[in-house]
Amino acid sequence: MTTSDSPLTQPQSVQPHITVVGAGLAGSEAALAAANLGVRVTLYEMRPVKMTPAHRSGGFAELVCSNSLGGEGVLQSKGLLQAEMRSVGSAVLESADANKLPAGNALAVERDGFSARVTQTVRSHPLITVVGEELTRLPEGIAVIATGPLTSAGLALEIVKLTGGEQLAFYDAAAPVIAFESIDMEVAFRAGRYDQSADYINCPMDRPQYEAFYTALEAARSHTPHDWEKLEFFEGCMPIEEIARRGPDTPRYGPMKPRGLTDPRTGRWPYAVAQLRQEDQEGRMWSLVGFQTGLKWGDQKTVVQLIPGLENAEIVRYGVMHRNTYLNAPRVLNAALQLKADPTKLVAGVLAGTEGYLESAATGWLAGINAARLALGLGVTVPPPDSMLGGLTRYLESANQDGFQPMNVNWALVPELPVPQGRKKLGKREKRPVMFRRGLDAFMGWAQEAGLEVTRPAEVGVPGVIDVPAELEAAPV
Repeated sequence: MTTSDSPLTQPQSVQPHITVVGAGLAGSEAALAAANLGVRVTLYEMRPVKMTPAHRSGGFAELVCSNSLGGEGVLQSKGLLQAEMRSVGSAVLESADANKLPAGNALAVERDGFSARVTQTVRSHPLITVVGEELTRLPEGIAVIATGPLTSAGLALEIVKLTGGEQLAFYDAAAPVIAFESIDMEVAFRAGRYDQSADYINCPMDRPQYEAFYTALEAARSHTPHDWEKLEFFEGCMPIEEIARRGPDTPRYGPMKPRGLTDPRTGRWPYAVAQLRQEDQEGRMWSLVGFQTGLKWGDQKTVVQLIPGLENAEIVRYGVMHRNTYLNAPRVLNAALQLKADPTKLVAGVLAGTEGYLESAATGWLAGINAARLALGLGVTVPPPDSMLGGLTRYLESANQDGFQPMNVNWALVPELPVPQGRKKLGKREKRPVMFRRGLDAFMGWAQEAGLEVTRPAEVGVPGVIDVPAELEAAPV
């Protein structure tokens, strides 16, 4: 990953060393990223000595749910992250490309071949020593913790001791998150209850609109959890579909109560209201308050788009209800993925507050790079905000700490393009190719400055993408 004459790979009197815990996608990338910088790595993986309820093999980077690493191409946020990772020689992307299956515009892989290739790459690296045992204590020295959503109880307890018990969650109950630009603010309005500060976006419903919404919610299909993630709901985190099963008026007296909210169009309280709360500092992402849900994603979209003001909602993160283990990232991590309580410990993957295979691999790679830099006596580094990985890690550092939920990559994580003079807005097919190239250029420039070997990947096109308008190509981004 680095050139042979890079100062990062020069011989050391005592060869620097780090520990990586977990050999999933994040841990495998972390180990290889550090080893490719000339740092010795001890990689702990408890499988197959001790299996989890979800895994079926001892292979590294095993995919336990979907076999897709997300949409490809210049229109897709995951496409940009894939390109960033390809540019620096990601082992996960190399294995994915070698084991790719036909899946339209998605990067789907053959599971066993994918895992086997990553496993072979890790095990054959001369600087990586794999230890097949469960680690129940945080290791001494510089370490990357990448133990995933099913982190063992012993290690979880050690993390709790370091970060505080209230900072580690074991149950992921998330509501859909909406891109602000897709909310119709001629229908929705900003207000707080009883004239409190206008911190919320409110989507008002009259009775017929609410009844149509409720009917669709009743008919929506729920995700059926695996046996290992059977859900036991509790009152503070009841999914909206479970609330609705208690009767048609229950949501109106719960998360959708309209009391104290005056619709400026009518001068009255609406029959019901769906509220959205800001998720990021820039106000580009808003979550539906009290709408934790386990509905299938297609049904979620149908239900959400029946809410007035959200008819064209772009859902940047769907709601989920499943067993998980993750940190309250904005309270305990910085953008370099270091624990604030102990900067020699870095966290990656699901445990760091990401959602998705690709996100796990990418944060693992960055954690491995930064762990190696620490071992080499260098400072940590963070990709630029225009890049998708930089946008994700900055979100983890700066997101709303109250009720933090794991996040997948999406276009709302990176800065918007300026709208050319004379235009009201830009279409996705106009702006996203520009944002893709801007992000990839920024990422590659950063990586080169950090001393990494960089190779520009081919841009994966999407059928039907229109040419980028000249005013956007020329606009400063």
